[in-house]
Amino acid sequence: MSEPEKGLATLGLDKAIRLRWALRDIRGKRLKLPPIDPNDLRTLIDMGYVEMKDGQPVVTNAGLEEIELGD
Repeated sequence: MSEPEKGLATLGLDKAIRLRWALRDIRGKRLKLPPIDPNDLRTLIDMGYVEMKDGQPVVTNAGLEEIELGD
């Protein structure tokens, strides 16, 4: 019996991959080219994986754990 999906995996494979890359880009401060899609950023904030500090997105501890799950 398999475990129920958690985190980004609940959003479907394509979206989970895209959002994990967005988390990596935010963590690496690669925010200009290409910019993070505003809808993806909102999803990551709503899930608690990103927070805004001084107008910039920052990956939370939960977001770092999610990145590690995908590696």
